[in-house]
Amino acid sequence: MDARVKLLLALALVLCVSLMPVAAWPVYILLLALILSAAILSELRVRPLLRRSMVALPFALAALPLLLTVPGQTAVALRLGPLHLAVTVPGVERFASIVVRSWLSVQVAILLTATTQLPDLLVAMGQLHMPRLLVAILSLMWRYLAVLVDEAIRMMRARDARSASWSGRGGGTLAWRASVTGSMAGSLFLRGLERSERIHNAMLSRGYDGSIRGIAVPPLEWRSRLLVLLGLIVVLALLLFGYWVA
Repeated sequence: MDARVKLLLALALVLCVSLMPVAAWPVYILLLALILSAAILSELRVRPLLRRSMVALPFALAALPLLLTVPGQTAVALRLGPLHLAVTVPGVERFASIVVRSWLSVQVAILLTATTQLPDLLVAMGQLHMPRLLVAILSLMWRYLAVLVDEAIRMMRARDARSASWSGRGGGTLAWRASVTGSMAGSLFLRGLERSERIHNAMLSRGYDGSIRGIAVPPLEWRSRLLVLLGLIVVLALLLFGYWVA
């Protein structure tokens, strides 16, 4: 499938999940079934997809105060010293909805990146007229991420060589290790900043104007356009169904 088609459908699906009303549980189940079906058709293993999508759960905990701040029927009453806390049913529904929507959105992103190479995604972003600066930042980040990883590995190897002990483990207390780790992070940031300035100057001297050059991409075929239209109709139907059942 064309990368532009997959990107459009993924963005539409994430937008549908984000706009879904609170406690539209049947539609959440349909969306999960749709995502897992796409993963199976793409010959991806479902268990790693579900496990990797759990990364969204810690960030969803930012909505935890909704359990106590949304007015409504009290589900659980808590007492912490002088504080009387009441967990409401609407608060539980809203919090659970946010967690599920975040989880589904991350699954869509993982499915997109697992089935599409990043260079193809960058070309698709450019063809869909996304901000040129955003596309350039993503391209350079992908290209030089391995350079930063190699630099960090060399710094860790140098730290281990300078803090070895007879037991075979690195010496120093936990506080000392934390201090060294902070210094390494600062040094890595400075090295990355200096290298980025040198790379940017080299790119400017070669005629870089903020856009990534590439091979011209042909327009979408009628099959791809029809697939995008059908996908948008399905997403819109799911959204309307969610507002109907909520």
